[in-house]
Amino acid sequence: MMMRQITLLGAATIALAATMPAAAQEGAIDKRVERLEKEMRAVQRSVFPGGSPTFFEGEIAPDNTPGERARSNAPVIDLTARVDALENQLQTLTGQTEQNAFQLRELEKQFTAYKAEMDKRFADPAAAAAVATPAGLTPTVKPPATTSTVAATPVKKPAAKPATTTPDAARLALVKKIEVPASGNETKDAYDYGYRLWEAKLYPEAQVQLKQVVTKWPKSSQASFAQNLLGRAYLDEGKPSLAAVAFYNNYKDRPSGARAPHSLMYMGVALDKLGRKADACKAFRELEEVYGDKAPQDVRTDAAAAKTKAGC
Repeated sequence: MMMRQITLLGAATIALAATMPAAAQEGAIDKRVERLEKEMRAVQRSVFPGGSPTFFEGEIAPDNTPGERARSNAPVIDLTARVDALENQLQTLTGQTEQNAFQLRELEKQFTAYKAEMDKRFADPAAAAAVATPAGLTPTVKPPATTSTVAATPVKKPAAKPATTTPDAARLALVKKIEVPASGNETKDAYDYGYRLWEAKLYPEAQVQLKQVVTKWPKSSQASFAQNLLGRAYLDEGKPSLAAVAFYNNYKDRPSGARAPHSLMYMGVALDKLGRKADACKAFRELEEVYGDKAPQDVRTDAAAAKTKAGC
């Protein structure tokens, strides 16, 4: 009888000892799951800023494919395999997020370089004067003739030729034909004048006028219109690099402005003209993500056509 009790006590002790590692393993798995859930939520906040956590469904489903892995009746072993798969998926998603962040930083660096080039051009008074005033209108001062003791030989003057219209004078005449608005609203009149110059395809003069509007009234409602039209003037003149900078600045500085969606769409067009199709596609995707149905219908229509043209 005594030997039977000892045998039963030993068997119970062995069974209890066998269950202890499984319980400890379940505790370790729970900690890993909690940590993975926190990391996944952090990645979701980074990839989908402002999104609701309940909106995103889990991307890791139980493996129901036969032959992929051996089935086990032990819940701990099955949970361990699922947690391993979840960790691998999280590492992949984290790597993709870091790559996207790096590409965005590189794009911002390139835009900063474009902006510096544009600011340098407009900061140079000589360059600004060359754009604002045609070269042919600059007065030419001739040096005084030197006095000579030798009698000058009479020189027969050439016959006077009829005055001809120079290209610069012809362009000045076109500028003078543009009526300057005078409604009493200084800001709107300045923008409307720049718009009329752009509409007449006098792009350099329109660029100077529109930049003055943005510089003088950066907080006005007309600034979004003027900066966007400035990019259009560069784009129509065949300068997509400067156009991309102008559009990017308008979208970055005035994201809620009336022409911010237009600038984001045209920035994609300018990048496509520069041969940077991947960056152009990013601009079109950002237009959809940021503005969506809030963007004007014409912007969405033009963006869809430009997106197809870029091969996005």
